[in-house]
Amino acid sequence: MVGRLRHSIVEFVNARFFYGWAIVGLTSLGVFASGPGQSHTFSVFIEPIGEDLGVSSATLASAYGLATLAAAFLLPHMGRAVDRFGPRRALVAIVICLGLACLFFGAAANFLWLAVGFALLRFFGQGSLMLGCANLVSHWFSRSRGLAMSLMALGFGISMAIHPPLGQYLVAEIGWRQAWVVLGLLTWIIMLPPIILLAQDKPEDVGLLPDGAKPETDADKTDQSKKELTGLTLSEALRTLSFYIVSLGWFAIAMLVTTLHFYQVKVMASQGVDTETAARVFTVSALAMVATMPLVGRLFDRMRTRYVFAIGLLITAASLVGVTFVTGAVTAVCYALLFGINNAFSMTMFGYIWPRYFGRLHLGSIQGTGQMIGVVGASLGPLPVGLAFDYLGDATLTLQLLALYPALAAVLAVTCLRTHQSVQEYAHLE
Repeated sequence: MVGRLRHSIVEFVNARFFYGWAIVGLTSLGVFASGPGQSHTFSVFIEPIGEDLGVSSATLASAYGLATLAAAFLLPHMGRAVDRFGPRRALVAIVICLGLACLFFGAAANFLWLAVGFALLRFFGQGSLMLGCANLVSHWFSRSRGLAMSLMALGFGISMAIHPPLGQYLVAEIGWRQAWVVLGLLTWIIMLPPIILLAQDKPEDVGLLPDGAKPETDADKTDQSKKELTGLTLSEALRTLSFYIVSLGWFAIAMLVTTLHFYQVKVMASQGVDTETAARVFTVSALAMVATMPLVGRLFDRMRTRYVFAIGLLITAASLVGVTFVTGAVTAVCYALLFGINNAFSMTMFGYIWPRYFGRLHLGSIQGTGQMIGVVGASLGPLPVGLAFDYLGDATLTLQLLALYPALAAVLAVTCLRTHQSVQEYAHLE
């Protein structure tokens, strides 16, 4: 019965506009709902958790980093599950588990319990939910995939704006433990009905084609469906040079964007900027990210991908250098705009790059491995700058040297990155 209702909804919506855009709305909501597993939500809970359990901030930060790293290595298994069961079923299971993880975390009675809770929230929220949403959009769009991914990623900016103040309010009103109960229940309420009623694994499952293409005959539709479902297995992808170039670049972006998020206030404070101004930079960056994200998506749809990939890497390099020149409000705003554009590239690229170079046929397992690479980079990223502050007293030179990494990756992308011949639908972007 639910299946028939879901199909009726597809027919009703698709008669008015391509149903893929409804999928984009659903996945943007999913990215928003990943907030309980994201760093910006945890930030408001660190102090009350530490006071309640008698754990220092440094110990909590170490547990958080190790939990993130442990969760990363489970993501390829989730990717294979998405391939096997389809993104709709996988998303239902992920959302149920994310809600349970919130309840589990709120009941933490000791440090080990807390560390396991961190790992569960990172795995199901920051990792699996975003993976499932990106996988779903990848199947529904091909030529407009960049724009679709950028619109999906707007949910992350909304989460950054809503989840921290919501968490702070809940902590003040009902305490940190009950706050996580509320977050878990909200996750179920927000996500389970839309996924059950609206999600469809692939457009071909309901007689449609990616991007809303309209073949003239049923035979054309069949031929196009077969053509779209091309791609490499994970083992085949691992034997290509392109996989390692994409991985190198994605690791750089995930690592260094996280580093800038983590140490932005401390770096600016060490350069004479007051902490209030440094904190406000996040708001300016979020606005810049939201404003430029659709434009970045259009670039991916219209330009050769390796060039857009390289531009994103060079903007990351420029952000690392740029933050070292922030000495006041004016330079802080300039950096904030640059970093916002950097975030727009990284969030759009997150779901776009893997199906672009390795196809849709075994997308889940490849995306899961790619997501693992990014999460490992994010967990290790702040370490060099932290060591620089601890042992050198200043991170300026370290940040400037780190900028060489994405710059080198950009050169490799432009010169060596190519689509495998078995992935046929992207000739217009080569």
